[in-house]
Amino acid sequence: MSNPVEEKPSPQVKDAPEEFIQTESGLKYRVLREGDGPKPEATDKVSVHYKGWLDDETEFDSSYKRGEPISFPLMGVIPGWTEGMQLVGEGGMIELEIPSELGYGARGSGRAVPPNATLHFLVELLEVIPPPKPGPVDADAPEEFTTTESGLKYRIRRKGDGKQPKATDTVTVHYKGWLDDETEFDSSYGRGETISFPLNRVIKGWTEGMQLVSKGGMIELEIPSDLGYGAAGAPGSIPPNATLHFLVELIEIN
Repeated sequence: MSNPVEEKPSPQVKDAPEEFIQTESGLKYRVLREGDGPKPEATDKVSVHYKGWLDDETEFDSSYKRGEPISFPLMGVIPGWTEGMQLVGEGGMIELEIPSELGYGARGSGRAVPPNATLHFLVELLEVIPPPKPGPVDADAPEEFTTTESGLKYRIRRKGDGKQPKATDTVTVHYKGWLDDETEFDSSYGRGETISFPLNRVIKGWTEGMQLVSKGGMIELEIPSDLGYGAAGAPGSIPPNATLHFLVELIEIN
């Protein structure tokens, strides 16, 4: 197998600023080339070329050396990247100086990044990829919810044309979840990829609810606390005794 061909950063503009701008969070940046495309949002996925180095100029990572760009959801990386990449347009280039608390903190990252390290990155934003959105709803989809004996509420937003899963099946879905106050606590759409799991290993409201929709369909669930995370909640995202709301598309039954 041949080795990858190392690539190099494309040129920055001649009048690129020498000084860094510092944001309220402590992130420092300078735009070396303005892009002519849109700036990404935190919920977008991006495709980039980059290299990263430490204060002593030790390079710890480089997509240029690997010979291919990398794509990832902005919500799935260190805070300094999530914030910094929203400051440059598609086609642009940015240099980031990321303090430890917006990077890998006191733990560092393996052998490459020591604890409490300031990180430096040169990044070219090649493409902004908006997250997928839920598919269409049936024109005659019911507005009212049906309540089951357990207390689960549901309404079919789009009829599927396949079979319905059993509790012992593994399903592949796209979904988003929110609380009564409309705070979104999770979204596979935001991550830009579907998720698969066995139906008998999730909260009871999902196990029951997903058996009510067919493959290719979409269902909205309103899950009472006792069929969700109960009095314990899920620290960091779901408070105790919370009612959970989900919109789910059933992509595949395995």
